[in-house]
Amino acid sequence: QVELVESGGGLVQPGGSLRLSCAASGRSLSSYTVGWMRQAPGKEREFVAAIRRSAETTFYSDSVKGRFSIARETADNTVYLQMNSLKPEDTAVYYCAADDASWTNIYSSHAYDYWGQGIQVTVSS
Repeated sequence: QVELVESGGGLVQPGGSLRLSCAASGRSLSSYTVGWMRQAPGKEREFVAAIRRSAETTFYSDSVKGRFSIARETADNTVYLQMNSLKPEDTAVYYCAADDASWTNIYSSHAYDYWGQGIQVTVSS
């Protein structure tokens, strides 16, 4: 079983950057497909980005493509989400999630078995 802890959130002005970290303990995160999801007030939780466990293929929602980047750092047992050119509509609680199935529907929250506690990202002037 893996435990996930997010860090790096906070308040940033529009156009700014943040890097979220998803640090794992208990098992190597390289054995997991890892996704980032977010949930804004009054909205459904939505897919942001993911990295598959074997091919290391990355995926992004259309709303963040070209601005966000997901990467795995094996030595740190951490997955990072670099967020650039942030917009007010990126404001949400961000969650990292992991799944060790041989194939994961990365776009669905229900596919992930392990979740972090979530971290607030606020983009505002």
